[in-house]
Amino acid sequence: MIKLLEQAVEKVQALPPDMQDEAARMLPAYADDGETIVTLRLEDEADLMEAQAEMQRGEFATDAEVEAVLSKYRR
Repeated sequence: MIKLLEQAVEKVQALPPDMQDEAARMLPAYADDGETIVTLRLEDEADLMEAQAEMQRGEFATDAEVEAVLSKYRR
């Protein structure tokens, strides 16, 4: 395994379990094994559609809102 991939795996291992699962589901797509990257639940699909509508209306998070979310995951 190349150094960069090893470093990425270490970072993913430090994430909460649900985020590790998401990362693990995405990796096979890069290996082109034909697996679906993400399968959305109905409520997730509804959230995504609402987010797309917000984008079309120009409703974006402020810098302070983005910082508040990102600060939860920084070490």
